[in-house]
Amino acid sequence: MMLKSVLEVNRMCSIKKEKKGYGFTVEATVKSIRGKCMFDHKVGDKIVFDGSEVKGKICYAALIYIMPIVYVFAWGAAEFPWDKDKDVTSVPCLDAENSVVFELQRDRTKFLHIE
Repeated sequence: MMLKSVLEVNRMCSIKKEKKGYGFTVEATVKSIRGKCMFDHKVGDKIVFDGSEVKGKICYAALIYIMPIVYVFAWGAAEFPWDKDKDVTSVPCLDAENSVVFELQRDRTKFLHIE
């Protein structure tokens, strides 16, 4: 078991050298809105988490709530059994009356940009 862990670390280090980063880019897309979003999110809005920037506008309350999921998704540490696609999951914001649902998609072809 220890050998596998060491080999995995070595593989990730070689990816870092080749790609200037490791982990994966995650894109959040607004899939649905129930009620009226006070931040004025619209269905189809996109936010990209690439390891060095958050590209796109996002409500701070939603950002705080979805960031732990984005983080584990980016590092490949999360695959939820209820999702049909292991690289796609949905996360709602916390506003019970005006809920915005974000679809998070991990792109295993785009590595995080971390220097």
